[in-house]
Amino acid sequence: MKYTLERIPGGEDEVILRYRRMTPEVERLWNLINKGQAKLIGWKEKTRIMIDAEMVLYIESVDGRTFAYTDEEVFAMDETLNKLGSVLSSINFFRCSKSMIINIDKVQSLKSLPSNRIDAAMCNGEHIMISRTYASDFRRRLKGGREDE
Repeated sequence: MKYTLERIPGGEDEVILRYRRMTPEVERLWNLINKGQAKLIGWKEKTRIMIDAEMVLYIESVDGRTFAYTDEEVFAMDETLNKLGSVLSSINFFRCSKSMIINIDKVQSLKSLPSNRIDAAMCNGEHIMISRTYASDFRRRLKGGREDE
């Protein structure tokens, strides 16, 4: 892959990503570029708050309500888990069970468990179970493939 970096004297910064075919390397570059722009809107004590998606550890659905968890805070979300999953999948979030989406970038370690499940230890010390239904897609995603391949 060829890289070109050009300093311009003025105007707006621009990134152009040209590719013949979407490869894992091109997709990783796109996700890296796109990641800084992803924002979510959540609620904290009746106040709407903009949340950087990269700060979210995981998103969980509990009793029909959706919550986003960061290192220190929990935000109520208006969107459903399905909607958030489709929006965030391109920036390294993964549906790991019927009720949860995790931020792959916040996973510190993984441990394979019986029945084809995976224990994901998050950077804050919490352990999240990746169910056997989603485990093979998760392994494929970690190897650079896409979930829908």
